[in-house]
Amino acid sequence: MTESRQIILVTGPARSGKSEWAETVAARSGKQVIYVATGIADKTDVEWQNRIDRHRRRRPGNWQTLEVPIDLPSTIRSACFSDCLLIDSIGTWTANTLEQTAELWEQTQQDAIASLRSTPADVILVAEETGWGVVPAYPAGRLFRDRLGNLIRQISAIADTVYLATGGYALNLSALGTPLPGIN
Repeated sequence: MTESRQIILVTGPARSGKSEWAETVAARSGKQVIYVATGIADKTDVEWQNRIDRHRRRRPGNWQTLEVPIDLPSTIRSACFSDCLLIDSIGTWTANTLEQTAELWEQTQQDAIASLRSTPADVILVAEETGWGVVPAYPAGRLFRDRLGNLIRQISAIADTVYLATGGYALNLSALGTPLPGIN
């Protein structure tokens, strides 16, 4: 990576290799990696805890870990030039804030985008693509899918590089694709 800060988005479906690719990119940054976990540990949910443990085992011991389920913009703003934040994941963070009203969510979302624009740190964001399936049959599912999809588009509009991880491959969409108009 270059001497200037980078915003990198890694998106894709479940079990596609998103996190592993983001970890690879973070390790190559040459900066102090701070893994920002947006999930909330729950010792009573064995399957969820196993997922968290798998992620922890993959990370190098010198990476710092922060658990940030809600106040992601403050964490991004507090980072230094020598840091590489690896935020895993935007979908979980969106789910954690799903009970916000539309007005509060808009403010939260804009605060997150503003923090990304202003941080001196490298930031790598992992985001789930949820819109590749059927339209959810229940309102909360549709709200989550719509909020996450819109947020991913806003992040990709300001990202230096956007990767799509699928089938165990990472594709550089910034090099291969054409950005859609309308999001700035």
